[in-house]
Amino acid sequence: VQLQASGGGLVQPGGSLRLSCAASGINFKIMTMAWYRQQPGKERALVANITSGSSTEYADSVKGRFTVSRDNTRRRLYLEMDNLGSEDTAIYYCNVHFRGRNYWGRGTLVTVSS
Repeated sequence: VQLQASGGGLVQPGGSLRLSCAASGINFKIMTMAWYRQQPGKERALVANITSGSSTEYADSVKGRFTVSRDNTRRRLYLEMDNLGSEDTAIYYCNVHFRGRNYWGRGTLVTVSS
């Protein structure tokens, strides 16, 4: 299983970014996929997930600002992040739970700063 996240970078407060995760080694279309983040000094925490049927869940802190989506044809997971604030500064990770274990991609750093 390989997960490769991309799309992070430096953005000003109030700005937007779109993260992407390319997945391989799994039957992507049937998997629940998730985005986690690790903010400075904190443990990794769930940001959003999306089921095979495209039902979604979000952490309270990102509801109304972030949108998770998927493209099963391209085997990609996305996270659209709007109205970013300094509290969103973190390393963002793509995640899948498969055959009893969690798989993590290399994270992508999002820095929100003026």
